[in-house]
Amino acid sequence: MGRGKFKGKPTGRRQFSTPDEMIAGTSSRPRSFKQEEAEHVESEEESEEESGEESGAETEKRKGTESVIQIENPNLVKAKNLKAKDADVSLYSPGYLLAEEIEKQKAHERYMRLQEQGKTEQAKKDLERLALIRQQRAEAAKKREEEKAAKEQKKAEARK
Repeated sequence: MGRGKFKGKPTGRRQFSTPDEMIAGTSSRPRSFKQEEAEHVESEEESEEESGEESGAETEKRKGTESVIQIENPNLVKAKNLKAKDADVSLYSPGYLLAEEIEKQKAHERYMRLQEQGKTEQAKKDLERLALIRQQRAEAAKKREEEKAAKEQKKAEARK
C-alpha cells in the first residue's frame, strides 16, 4: 500500500557502532565538529604537558568559547565547587544568625502580633476599609431583597 506524498522518518536505516568499533575508532559514523574540537583540545593539552608548562588554571576544563579564546579578566571570579562532605554545616544552622538578623526577626514578629490585634496604623486602615465594604455589601443585599419583593408583588398582582 502506498504511503502518500510524504514518507516517514528513516528510522529503520540507523547504524549503531559497537563498543569495539568505538574503542578502535573504526566506526563508520562521520566525525562531528564537537569531536574534532575535543581532539584539538586534547592535542593542545598533550603539547602543554610535553613542554612542561603545567599550571592549575590552565589544566581546568573550560566551557563554551573559553577553550578557544584566552581571557585575561582580573574581575572574573571562578566558582568554587564544594563537596557536600566539605561544606560547613554550622554556617547554615539557625544559631549562626547575626544579632542584627535576630533583632530584625523579633521586630517583625512583634509587628505581626500588633497587626493581628489591630493596633498598627495599617491594621486600623484595613479594618476601616473592611467595615466600609461590609456596610456596602449589606446595603446591596437589602436593595436586592427589596427588588425581589417588588418583583414578586408585581407577579402576584398580574395573576389577580
